[in-house]
This record gives sequence, structure tokens and C-alpha cells, in this order.
Amino acid sequence: MSTSTTSTIEIRPGQPEDASTIAEFQIVMARESENLELDPAVVDRGGRAVFDDPRKGQYFIAVDGDKQVGCLHVAPEARRRGVFRSLYRHLEDMVKASDDLRGLRLYVDKRNHRDCQTYEAMGMDGEHYHLYEWLP
Repeated sequence: MSTSTTSTIEIRPGQPEDASTIAEFQIVMARESENLELDPAVVDRGGRAVFDDPRKGQYFIAVDGDKQVGCLHVAPEARRRGVFRSLYRHLEDMVKASDDLRGLRLYVDKRNHRDCQTYEAMGMDGEHYHLYEWLP
């Protein structure tokens, strides 16, 4: 658990009942960070697939009281309160404690200077990989 100046942020594993909220966070993140509009039905199916088969991944939810405020994307009204830092540190601790996990990787649009600065402040660097893609 991590504390910010205005609230206590709890990090917990995502549950199937969080799938709609997780999908909404992903849709908003794509819109804000890359100006992409994702198909809600596709995003929802993808998120639920993780709960159907845990080998596909795992979600973590940041909760402030009874409100879900983040899932590596942080709700605008919860920003600048340590939510991302709490999520990131939780995952970092998991990697440090695991013999199977090797690190953390986040993808960011290089034009998104604010997020790049945030990740650099957390100790990450963008020096290892270039991502190439084609989008219709």
C-alpha cells in the first residue's frame, strides 16, 4: 500500500467484475495518448480473455477508498496523487521478488512527452527498443 498526500491508494489484483472498468481505462488511454478510437467490444473481449486464461496476463487495479482510479492508466481526476507510482512500484516489487519475471516494459508514443518524462522519473529508459508498426 502506498500513501499520497490526499489519499491512500491500494493496489489489488483485477477481478472479472473489473473487466468493464479496465476496458474503459484502455479506451481512454488510447484516445488520450495516441488519438486512437478503439472498438469497445474488441477491447472488452480482449480484457475478459485475460480472466478466462490467466496465462495471457494479469491486471492490477488502483483503488482509492471504494473508487477504481487506475490500471496503469490513471483516471484524470486521480492524477498527480501517486496512483501511477503506486501501481508501478507494486509491479516493480513483484519483479524483484520473482525468479520468473525479468522487468517491466511500457509502450509510449514518443510524441507523448509528459508520459515519457513520467516513465523516466520512475527510473525507466527508452534506449533498448524501437517499435515499428503499420496501421491501416
